[in-house]
Amino acid sequence: MGDLAVGARSGQDGPEDQPERSDGTASPTMKDTAYPGNDPGDGDQNGPTEAADDPGDGVGGSGDSGSPTTRSGGSRAGGPKKPRSFWKELPLLVGIALVLALLIKTFLVQAFSIPSASMENTLQIGDRVLVDKLTPWFGSEPERGEVVVFHDPADWLEGEPTPTPNPVQRVLGWIGLMPSSTEKDLIKRVVGVAGDTVECNGTGPLKVNGKPLDETSYVYAGNTPCSVDDEGGKFKVTVPAGKIWVMGDHRQNSLDSRYHRSDKNGGFVPVGNVVGRAIVIAWPPGRWDTLPVPDTFDQKLSAAVAPDALALAGVAPLVLWRRRRRSERVTGGKTRVPGGGTAG
Repeated sequence: MGDLAVGARSGQDGPEDQPERSDGTASPTMKDTAYPGNDPGDGDQNGPTEAADDPGDGVGGSGDSGSPTTRSGGSRAGGPKKPRSFWKELPLLVGIALVLALLIKTFLVQAFSIPSASMENTLQIGDRVLVDKLTPWFGSEPERGEVVVFHDPADWLEGEPTPTPNPVQRVLGWIGLMPSSTEKDLIKRVVGVAGDTVECNGTGPLKVNGKPLDETSYVYAGNTPCSVDDEGGKFKVTVPAGKIWVMGDHRQNSLDSRYHRSDKNGGFVPVGNVVGRAIVIAWPPGRWDTLPVPDTFDQKLSAAVAPDALALAGVAPLVLWRRRRRSERVTGGKTRVPGGGTAG
């Protein structure tokens, strides 16, 4: 037994140096075998737990090598955290993207699909257009020549078939990533705004405030500016305040303001129904293009009554002042009270 004890003690002289148990027998120390870096002669009997707490032993303390718990159990408290996995962050990213898409659709830009031929060849069936919804929030109103999308003002789409989207299309349409097929909206060109007089007779030309429009750049090839029929072929209207007069570019295939003059709005579209201005054709790629206002609308089309009204407003005070002076000369400076007699 003495030889075995010497080997475990790593060079100690004999069993006389062994610590004794309470029964008087020798007991080898665990400190020497488990932690060979400790001083075998320091007499420390506390075992490995106390050695781990010793900051100066270079093995188990809080020095550079770290504690055994740190080496086997991960990072220290307060250290850099392990980043989340991609799959844990994916739902958050999708949620943020959906919220942004919904805000963009509501306040900035929305996509719309063209289902009919009423705006050919400017817009063709299947085109996707992007509509600016921001400017109306700042009080901007539709202007002549713009292509606008508007909510159905008075059952213009009555009897028109409505496509039935699948659940995915319904969700994407709701957040604005796809054109919504459930909204009853129309798209036409603004021809007249509040105060304008719009007229046409037979084959045209179409006139705004008495000035003819050159519509060859956007009216469907082979069409006349106005239809030759009893319903929409001849008209002369004055646009009331808060309304617009709209027409399709495919004049002989567009049920626009001309053909709804018997509805509650007289064929006019309330400005409040306008969703926004179509600014670009976004799909398909081969049809990418902007939708500018045609040059013919750059001419001075404003109604001529406005300058006359301003002139009358400026002259009226002078006329009243001269009449009052003349009255004072006749009555000697006294104000006359109208009598009750009859005119002679």
